[in-house]
Amino acid sequence: MAEEEKQQPQWYVLNTLFGYENIAKKNLLQMVETNGLQNSIFDVVVPEEEEVVEREGGKKKFVMRKKFPNYVFIKMIYSKQIWYMVKNTRGVRDFCSGYDGKPLPMSAEEVKRAQLEEVKFEDLSIAAGDSVTIISGPLKDFIGEVKEIKADQQKLKVAVSMFGRETTVDLEYSQVEKL
Repeated sequence: MAEEEKQQPQWYVLNTLFGYENIAKKNLLQMVETNGLQNSIFDVVVPEEEEVVEREGGKKKFVMRKKFPNYVFIKMIYSKQIWYMVKNTRGVRDFCSGYDGKPLPMSAEEVKRAQLEEVKFEDLSIAAGDSVTIISGPLKDFIGEVKEIKADQQKLKVAVSMFGRETTVDLEYSQVEKL
């Protein structure tokens, strides 16, 4: 137990049954509450994004889509007991694991790209005038220049070149990566 207390919580990926992402999340949260595992399991996330769908007659409707169908992300301190309890939760198929069968934690870069945690400005080390790559959203893979930093809102104004013109867009910290 002393070894567990020294470990830092890490993000892991769970594979779920088809369409069971939210059921697995609900069951995991209930298992944490029932067994008092708040010191071992810290967060369970099913990432979703808003998407615009055109309906008949040209009407637009906003719907929430799962970013990673059949997957749930869990922030926990690994132990064999926790592994067993999570793996045997209804809706969970298995952990995404490494070559030895032990669950493989996500790297900091993977956590950032999946947007599982808010990125703090101190972690960003970006200043006005720096070049950045946009890593998510409609302008993914565009390169731009940081024009303004809004630390209180955790947003950046970035100038990108589109169709030969410079356009300024507002982006969240988690949507950019310094070049």
